[in-house]
Amino acid sequence: MAKREINSKEVDLITIRFAGDSGDGMQLTGNQFTTNSALFGNDIATLPDFPAEIRAPQGTLAGVSSFQLQFSNQDIHTPGDRLDVLVAMNPAALRVNIDDLKPNGMIIANTANYTNKNFNLASYETDPLEDGTLDSYKVIKVNMNELVNTALENVDLPSKMKSRSTNMFALGILYWIYERKLDSTIEFLNQKFKSKPQIIEANTIALKAGYNYGDTIEAIRTTYRVSQAKLNKGTYRNIMGNECLTLGLIAAANKAKLDLFFGGYPITPASDILHILSKYKNYGIKTFQAEDEIAGICSVLGAAFAGDLAVTASSGPGIALKGEAMGLGIITELPLVIINIQRGGPSTGLPTKTEQSDLNQAMFGRNGECPAVVIAAQSASDCFDTAFEACRIALEFMVPVVLLSDGYIANGSEPWKLPDLDKIPEIKTKIVKNTKDEKYLPYKRDEKTLSRDWALPGTPGLEHRIGGLEKAAVSGNVSYDADNHDYMVKLRQDKIDVIADFIPELEIYGNPKGELLVLSWGGTYGACRAAVQKANESNMSVAHINLKYINPFPKNLAEILLKFNKVLIPEINLGQLSTIIRSKFLIDTINFNRVSGKPYTTTDIYEKIEQVIKES
Repeated sequence: MAKREINSKEVDLITIRFAGDSGDGMQLTGNQFTTNSALFGNDIATLPDFPAEIRAPQGTLAGVSSFQLQFSNQDIHTPGDRLDVLVAMNPAALRVNIDDLKPNGMIIANTANYTNKNFNLASYETDPLEDGTLDSYKVIKVNMNELVNTALENVDLPSKMKSRSTNMFALGILYWIYERKLDSTIEFLNQKFKSKPQIIEANTIALKAGYNYGDTIEAIRTTYRVSQAKLNKGTYRNIMGNECLTLGLIAAANKAKLDLFFGGYPITPASDILHILSKYKNYGIKTFQAEDEIAGICSVLGAAFAGDLAVTASSGPGIALKGEAMGLGIITELPLVIINIQRGGPSTGLPTKTEQSDLNQAMFGRNGECPAVVIAAQSASDCFDTAFEACRIALEFMVPVVLLSDGYIANGSEPWKLPDLDKIPEIKTKIVKNTKDEKYLPYKRDEKTLSRDWALPGTPGLEHRIGGLEKAAVSGNVSYDADNHDYMVKLRQDKIDVIADFIPELEIYGNPKGELLVLSWGGTYGACRAAVQKANESNMSVAHINLKYINPFPKNLAEILLKFNKVLIPEINLGQLSTIIRSKFLIDTINFNRVSGKPYTTTDIYEKIEQVIKES
């Protein structure tokens, strides 16, 4: 028999989405393709999407789990817009994701799950694989369950356990299509299941069976090659946002020569921070899993008073419960880092969906005049620097810092260049060992930073009063004097404002002045940067800045805003930053808002830029 001809095609970037039930192993499968791509040297960005209902019945729309990744030989900022490949393990996965697939894109469907029952659950009246609705796509129909069971017939496992290997079969097909080696995934399986040799055997056989199936099926006549990206020289690893953030906290504790104390209640999507930090006890890290959010932050207040780098983390509902204790941290001027991994909606809301929901809460969500520093991470790999910076500001200025991330950043991943620890600057703390005055004055301040000293309990001669009642300006004694309260309220705000002298100024990407400025913050950074890059390539007069520091703003923000005729602010909320910008700088802004639980795509932002330019 003549050997079939296979074409190999070089491409710049590919976007793949694995989709199925929450128990189908889509997150694991996607992570393995991501790791493989990272080891190969591609630039990558990922977007896990967890089901709206963790306990949703199998085959239902609410139970669909997916993992999207874009890998490229170029610098990329997002996990991609339109899909090149959709792996749809059941009809519900197809229904939820088909609109994101490019015309003539590839669908790989596990036909074993395309049954009448599952058609009904996904609101299909007929079989979409057979009724012509998918004629504009390239459809690869594979009975993965049958092929996996055949491949594993000599493996001593129950049939239910064997069927769990179908995700590895699907991964094997993709590895063949994109000319990838299997070694990294086989090594992963050996490590993950080292105490379960039969599981290792089953998954390895299924992976190789999928690869060999791709090599034999007539429907696939072209394979694709994405070459290595030209990244800056250094050692890289693929990293998720939450993990990168925890490493930034650990580095900060090291550079400040302090123990790190984390106290918090596990809550989606912030739980990983507690889980990951608990693995680093050999670095002097103390973790406390509290019974509730209030206990979590109160433990952190105690740790800060005692001289630790004190950190807590939650999402919006938990931050609401921490509000009073945050106010206590602000009035006592103790260094705290409060991490908010934002999620969609008020109350319980959408725990697994992304949203820039809590900027107003971070800025204003406490009683009284209660200013805190607010900074926001912009990507998974940026979380290290942002976490380090949050700790630096907290310790050097004796002030609580709110660090905003979101589900998109926290669960997404990208290559991260390992920093040279020797080049990371030391963090200077305000800890004092003795007083130069006859009597210790706890609210005596540094003239430049307005920060007070950090006097640790048990230090002779540095005894002082602590608590939530208003303090006299220098002595720290309880004061009910009206003029003193007015002075202290303004002083606490001044201390936040002066931090602007100690943070970097903004750099403009694109035209330094002109028609349109795109202003982003947090996780909208990637889509905005990519869209502005595309707009500039199309000869539009567009620039981009991203705000990491939100309270205080960088000193040159006002100057930049006034250089442009129009300012576009895309946000995954109803315009929280836009409202702040309008009120502070008295300029008009163009809002572009979405609250669908999904991040913006590059196309979304680009089309909005086009619209604004045309209307000018």
